[in-house]
Amino acid sequence: MFAEATGRLSELGAATLEVLPRLIIALIVFGLGYMLSRGVRAGVRRALALRQASADVAGVLGRIAGGICAFLGFLVAASVAFPSVSAADLFNLLGIGGVAIGFAFRDVLQNLLAGILILLTRPFRIGDQIQQGGVEGTVEDIWVRATVLRTYDNRRILIPNAALFTSQIEVITAYERRRLSFPLTIGNGDDIGEARRVIVTALRGAEGVLPTPPPEALVTGIGEAGVDMVARFWIDPPARREAVDALDRAVEAVKVAMSEAGLDLPYPTTQILFHDQTEESDGDRARQREGWPKPRAAAPRSRFAAMRAERSPAPSQGEG
Repeated sequence: MFAEATGRLSELGAATLEVLPRLIIALIVFGLGYMLSRGVRAGVRRALALRQASADVAGVLGRIAGGICAFLGFLVAASVAFPSVSAADLFNLLGIGGVAIGFAFRDVLQNLLAGILILLTRPFRIGDQIQQGGVEGTVEDIWVRATVLRTYDNRRILIPNAALFTSQIEVITAYERRRLSFPLTIGNGDDIGEARRVIVTALRGAEGVLPTPPPEALVTGIGEAGVDMVARFWIDPPARREAVDALDRAVEAVKVAMSEAGLDLPYPTTQILFHDQTEESDGDRARQREGWPKPRAAAPRSRFAAMRAERSPAPSQGEG
């Protein structure tokens, strides 16, 4: 028993001594491959920077190129450590494993490809304010898997890149200027031209409103309370903070100016009229009151009194 155990230990030691040099060489090869991948990553970033590509695109493509080089270095190191395994076997295993991984991580790979396409097409950049699916905020970072948004109330939201690439996105800060508007209503008896002049003058004097394109006040319809209008003006820059401040100052300036000019700012009112269906005039469009108070003179009789009068026999001519 002791001799058999000693023999097995000797065989294991001999096999280890035989494999150990190959393992050391494989580690050295993998280390060289890793260092090469870092160099490739830096070279790709520098090459894309010389072509005036964005830092995001350069970073992602550099990481992808470095990852490919590191993976190739691992394959070479594996073939050195285990000579019985050929490169063809490794690639066949890689193909079968790739199919399995593709089915298992379909969503991850979809987000990965969408992230690469977003970085290449650049529909928005870091620092832009976007809105997608009811979520609005500032783009803090664009990862390969997701895009990081920081909302205006200081929350972090991760949106999968596949959702951004396949759905509608509103890039709020895509252009230098942005148009804002707010509705208002003037009285039916007010002069529309005078109201338009007062609104435009107030908007021109509000801080943050651009003189060009000029602000305007448009009539949009006849509403329940009066004449509906909309005030429109432009701001620069188009960020959320500036938009909120400019809208606040514009609404305040228009309200003060219209009050000083004597223009009415009516609000919807409701008048309820109760239709009395017990009067004899009900159904007669020329006589029914439609809920208005009874007149002091010649008030209509009730329907019961009218029907009773119709049923009573008329007096004969010989009576009296």
